[in-house]
Amino acid sequence: MKTNTPGQRIIELRKTYSISREMLAERSGISTDLIVKIEDQGHIPDLAPLIKIARALGVRLGTLLDDHEELGPVITRAGEASSSMRFMTGLQEGDNAAVAETAHKGLSFKALASDKNGRHMEPFIVDIEPVAVQEKSAHEGEEFIYVLDGNLKLEYGTITETLKAGDSVYYDSIVPHRVISADNKPVKILAVIYTPV
Repeated sequence: MKTNTPGQRIIELRKTYSISREMLAERSGISTDLIVKIEDQGHIPDLAPLIKIARALGVRLGTLLDDHEELGPVITRAGEASSSMRFMTGLQEGDNAAVAETAHKGLSFKALASDKNGRHMEPFIVDIEPVAVQEKSAHEGEEFIYVLDGNLKLEYGTITETLKAGDSVYYDSIVPHRVISADNKPVKILAVIYTPV
C-alpha cells in the first residue's frame, strides 16, 4: 500500500520495527498525543518533531516526507514545487482551532526533491506570510537559507538579523531559531536542511 502522509509512513515504520506509540514517544521525546494526531488525524507538525521522530525510528527525515524515490537526479521544473508535499509549521501541542487557523496561514513549505533516494539534504521553497505564528525550534543538523523575495528576520539564539533578497545564511540548527517577516510583508526563501544520518 502506498503511503501518502508522514503519519502513514510512521505507522508503517513502527509496525516494521515493532515499536509502539508509547515507545516512540519515549525515544523521541515527543508526546504520545502528538504522535496520535500525526498518525490518525494527518496532522503535520513543525520540522523539529518530525526530525526527532525520524531519528528515533533510525531513518532520515526524507523517509517521512517521500512519496516515492528515484535513484538518479531529481529535477523539479518551474511551477512543479507547488504540487510537491506542502506542510505548515508553527503549531504547538494543545493549540486550539483559532490558533491552528492562524498558523495555517503562516509558513508553507514546498519540497523540491521529495523523490530523491538516500538524500541527506531537504530543499524547500518556503513562503512566509506576515501573520506567521512560529516558536523557536532546535534540532540536529544544519540549515542554509537564501532569501528570494522580501525581508526576512532571523532570530538565532540571542542574535537577530535582517536579510534581504539575495542575502543568505548558514547555521547550526541545534541553536534555537526561527524565521519570520521583518516588515509585515510576505517573504519567499529557499531553505536547505541537512540532518545527519
